[in-house]
Amino acid sequence: MPTLIPARSLAAAALALLAWGGAQAQILIGQTVGITGSAAATVKESMGGAALYIDHVNAKGGVGGQKIEVVSLDDKFDPKLTLENTRTLIEQKGVIGLFMTRGTPHTQGIMSLLEQHGVPLVGPSTGAMVLHEPVHKYVFNVRATYQREVEKAISHLHTLGVQRIGVVHVDDTFGADGLAGAQSGFKANGIAALFIEKFDRAKPDFSAIAPRAAQAEPQAVVIIGTGAAVVEGIKALRAAGVGGQIVTLSNNASGGFVKALGEHARGVVVTQVYPSERSVNTPVIKEAMEIARAQGTSDLTPAMVEGFVSAKVLVEALRRAGPKPDRARLHAALESLKKLDLGGLELSYSATDHTGLDFADLSIIGSDGRFKR
Repeated sequence: MPTLIPARSLAAAALALLAWGGAQAQILIGQTVGITGSAAATVKESMGGAALYIDHVNAKGGVGGQKIEVVSLDDKFDPKLTLENTRTLIEQKGVIGLFMTRGTPHTQGIMSLLEQHGVPLVGPSTGAMVLHEPVHKYVFNVRATYQREVEKAISHLHTLGVQRIGVVHVDDTFGADGLAGAQSGFKANGIAALFIEKFDRAKPDFSAIAPRAAQAEPQAVVIIGTGAAVVEGIKALRAAGVGGQIVTLSNNASGGFVKALGEHARGVVVTQVYPSERSVNTPVIKEAMEIARAQGTSDLTPAMVEGFVSAKVLVEALRRAGPKPDRARLHAALESLKKLDLGGLELSYSATDHTGLDFADLSIIGSDGRFKR
């Protein structure tokens, strides 16, 4: 797991700094992510999953004899801080690549800096279509799109005879992207949204939304948002009398999210973009389990799997970048990844396709707080 380094002043703001991967690191990778803030619970798990693999690689000598260090700055899930942190990482820290940013508007906001400095971003923890189409030269996704997740969820609900489906989404580019996927799912199944409600990202308020949703008597509600806001929304919907199925997306697939939901967790459907964290028949999951046990971690979560798989992609690209990896060599190495077997998952990039993986599935939170397929 990441080792906390005392907070220090960076630029004009006091930002928490985490560095993991070993103090003698020679390959510097940057990350700006909400270590605190509404996405913190899931971020902690995804960072932990990535650290499992990177620490494992470093313990064996790193890449070409060089250890990897990931320097993580806390952006508190605030797009403005994401931009400031990215500038710090690129212009002051001199990182050769960025890794696992989180948030759609957050990642969109740093695109110009990536292009200006030629810095590749590996595994942004967002499935926004805008990061897939059109292809962005410096963004390398390691997960399916949110639109694919929502379409799959609505199609599944429809096959079960559920047609009265409402949508509640955050009012930002992430929410708009998820809503577009929902509309495609509705159209493909010949139905329409029962209602569409949106809430403010910075100050979510469900006091009026929840009663309106309950009055419509939905059989299911798809809620698109992040962490604490979605937890608050689900609790408000239940308190208002909504008894139908609740569905949310993979960005909330963490143990921390389940814990925050408490008694309301059971039965919530969460879409997934990786195989089950308990699928011992999937080589990459088995590998993650073995490394986790060796490092004293007993259980994996979906968020940890995302971090682990993204770290595998980063490490493979660094290996292919040669003995003195820099930004340009890392970028070229990423685009060279063709039919890369990650362990039961095949990833490919090209100059015209940076999606990487297209896996999508559904899970439901059981009475034991685990995600079941």
